[in-house]
Amino acid sequence: MFADFLNRLIAPQPDPLDDGDARLALSALLVRVARSDGIYDKAERAMIARILSQRYALSVPECEALLQDAETLETQAPDTVRFTRAIKEAIPYENRLAVVEELWKVVLVDGEREAEEDAVLRLVSNLLGISDPDSARARQTAQGTAP
Repeated sequence: MFADFLNRLIAPQPDPLDDGDARLALSALLVRVARSDGIYDKAERAMIARILSQRYALSVPECEALLQDAETLETQAPDTVRFTRAIKEAIPYENRLAVVEELWKVVLVDGEREAEEDAVLRLVSNLLGISDPDSARARQTAQGTAP
């Protein structure tokens, strides 16, 4: 089901993603970050569902379908760099900053910052073109501790 999508995503010079593909890539990236510490629990999945529902104004069945597709895609996708590249090309900077904040919400939902999650989020932020200070502010906003 995702073979065509993955082939386009890993192409040397991929075309920009349409809205549906960008939505799927972002959803899969949220899942990838949640799974990066080896634990993908109900709280992380619920946070991703909340983010997707709010970001895309999805009904519960639409959100569940997107999340299931994202979980499947994430297991088949080759690497985080390619997801991130596709998202960077499809989303303006301001919205990418919001993506980093959403990623932080997923990382922090279980109340713990695992080293693996921090490392993946640092990589993703960098690949999205988000500076370390902007990522730190996004984390503070996600934690509710922004000045």
